[in-house]
Amino acid sequence: MKGLYKYPHNAFPYEQLVKENGRRKAQDARAFEFELMDTGIFDDNRYFDVFVEYAKNSPEDILIQITVVNHGPQAKELHLAPTLWFRNTWSWGPTEEGKPSLESVNSSGDFQVVKAQFTDLKSAQPEVKKWLYCETPDAMLYTENETNKEKFGWGKNTSYVKDGINDYIVNGKTDAVNHQQGTKVSPHYRLNLAPGETKIVRLRLSDIDDLATPFGSEFGSVFEQRKNEADQFYQAVTPSEELPVEMRNVQRQAFAGMLWSKQFFHYVVQDWINGDPGAPPPTQRKNSGRNSEWTHLFNEDIISMPDKWEYPWFAAWDLAFHTIPLALIDPEFAKKQLYLFTREWFMHPNGQIPAYEWNFSDVNPPVHAWAAWRVYKIEEKMYGNADGGFLEQLFQKLSLYFTWWTNRKDVDGNNLFGGGFLGLDNIGVFDRSNLKIAGASIEQSDGTSWMGMFCLNLLKMAAELAKTHTNSKVYDDMASKYFQHFLLIAEALNKLGGTEVDVWDDKDGFFYDILKLPANAIQGGNNPFSFSMKVRSMVGLIPLFAVEAIDQETLDKYLNSDFKKRADWFLNHRQDLTKNENIYFDKTDSNYIEGGLALSLVNPERLKRILKRMLDESEFLGDYGIRALSKSHEPPHPYLLPFAIKMEDGHFEQPLVEYEPGESRFGLFGGNSNWRGPIWMPVNFLIIESLQKFHRYLGDDYKVEYPTGSGKMLNLWEVSTEISQRLINIFLPKSEGSTERPVYGGTKKFQDDPNWNQYILFYEYFHGDNGAGIGASHQTGWTGVVAKLIQQHGAYTAQGKNPE
Repeated sequence: MKGLYKYPHNAFPYEQLVKENGRRKAQDARAFEFELMDTGIFDDNRYFDVFVEYAKNSPEDILIQITVVNHGPQAKELHLAPTLWFRNTWSWGPTEEGKPSLESVNSSGDFQVVKAQFTDLKSAQPEVKKWLYCETPDAMLYTENETNKEKFGWGKNTSYVKDGINDYIVNGKTDAVNHQQGTKVSPHYRLNLAPGETKIVRLRLSDIDDLATPFGSEFGSVFEQRKNEADQFYQAVTPSEELPVEMRNVQRQAFAGMLWSKQFFHYVVQDWINGDPGAPPPTQRKNSGRNSEWTHLFNEDIISMPDKWEYPWFAAWDLAFHTIPLALIDPEFAKKQLYLFTREWFMHPNGQIPAYEWNFSDVNPPVHAWAAWRVYKIEEKMYGNADGGFLEQLFQKLSLYFTWWTNRKDVDGNNLFGGGFLGLDNIGVFDRSNLKIAGASIEQSDGTSWMGMFCLNLLKMAAELAKTHTNSKVYDDMASKYFQHFLLIAEALNKLGGTEVDVWDDKDGFFYDILKLPANAIQGGNNPFSFSMKVRSMVGLIPLFAVEAIDQETLDKYLNSDFKKRADWFLNHRQDLTKNENIYFDKTDSNYIEGGLALSLVNPERLKRILKRMLDESEFLGDYGIRALSKSHEPPHPYLLPFAIKMEDGHFEQPLVEYEPGESRFGLFGGNSNWRGPIWMPVNFLIIESLQKFHRYLGDDYKVEYPTGSGKMLNLWEVSTEISQRLINIFLPKSEGSTERPVYGGTKKFQDDPNWNQYILFYEYFHGDNGAGIGASHQTGWTGVVAKLIQQHGAYTAQGKNPE
């Protein structure tokens, strides 16, 4: 593991950032954010590079090397304080394990040693001891990992408190620490570095006592060996010799970001509501406030975070995408992440998967089944392990989740699903999770489409389990169940909006949300009515995600007792379900699947019409991927609701939606996570995968114009690789010999400086026109799926191969 921190010589400009951003937003809501790089803090290279590297000699013997480089024009002193501490489990409630301890022992002239001792009742050997070896520092700074009570007016401190190390170094308070023992310790190094000088500090956290030479020749050789092994491992993940070096660099850093984004997450809702024993009781509103209905939830796990800098908590649908690149390098961890969220201390007894910390009851798109299937297939292909046990566990638990969706989000029992914002924040005309129009509702084409996808994912899993399970008839029956449910969802999508308006607009060739209004909701209107909100957005592309194919061998050998008969029956007796315009249900003789079954919510004719919009560079297709909102809504032609609507507070409002390729001007449902124009990696990934699935049964002869209006005809596999390349290009130099990458936009330091331009940041989302990174800057999380796109590029496109 290797990380880099760029640490400025001068004081961090907190106050400048706050004031300038406040001033800009007050003058113009459209103003770009004033970023750290804009402050000039790194001008003249007045900063240190601090590289931190970890290498394991054995599972519990960890070598640590910190390399500091002064890039500035003057000699500078750096205070380095690597820190070891125990999480405080003794001050805020009862504990069976007692208080741990850190203390200096057996120091020599060349190094200092800290003994860490604690009790772990979950271990076979509850008394645990470890030793931190430190190349001799200027001082050993100990405190207790305790809150500074005096700062909060809670009384006198009775020990050395945890911010004492800061007070010692920054404020010169020599009595703020002790030098022998505590529960938090920092070896303190005062490093004076000339311009361009490099200094190295080494430490070692080990289960081995009395190491005579902890930093001998073995230390360097272990680091070198682990680096070589890591290089070999990542080469094996994408072995293609044709893969460009720059792509391999991006992929390697994407994997690094995924691994660095693991975090221990501890949140026990019941304890949070009750408060800590001996502390002032919490307010009563906790009993009925946020997450109060999740008292069963007990998080005490290592979880993949969206972004440990800005979003250090789990998010359910983000995590599903995380598991795709993780499956390439650590399939066991990927599987455990998916299984964890279906365990009884996470999943609600009613079957809901918790969304994210600030509101577990929010609804994310149901993509866990898709992720489980993809992780299963990736591990099978790359490592030769088809883990049927994992697939069966997830199938059982996700069937409960499917039932929760059916019972809770199909309000009228007609297979039409809502769900609110469904991860797309501000994409709609209104906040879809908080519609402030009395008596109104929105029928969401994406909610129903996500459930169509969920249905087909479970159908595919059931078909696979029918192949491998000793009692295949059980899964043959379950495949029939999800097959029939899919037909009902498809029929409902066809009827969405009732007799007045259809979710599919045949004139536009696109899917739209429908606003259902009560009487007197608009100025001058008396009667209730339904209205198609013609915003061309990602909402209208999500029906593409519900597509699946089952080969003839599976039908004949493993689904022949029930499923095949049911499919034939529906084809012969319920053509109202199998032939409606929102389903493609075909027993095809395509060479790609040699017969079999194809299912989707979009038939081939509608697919071409949707792709005509999606592949139009004046609409969705940007230079760096598919935009979340059509550029046709760019000012001065935004979508404007054609009438004013009476809101809950009595005033009338006529909202608009306009294309905003960067940050949003509006605070609607998050606002700063803008879905009104930028490019989002996870949904682009699903678009690419869906096109490849369509190609599997439509074949090479089914072609579309790419880009729209170009006259260039490509099959759907070729279209998918073109979109994939546009996404990968976000992170690559624009041309041979150039160092300029779209991801860094106009940030000159990242574009031109050789000490910056080889490091890749994986942003939350990207500018719809120029590909610049926007939002959270370290969200490798779901943006990390670019590693899978690069792996696929190496396996196929780089070698001129077509899919099997």
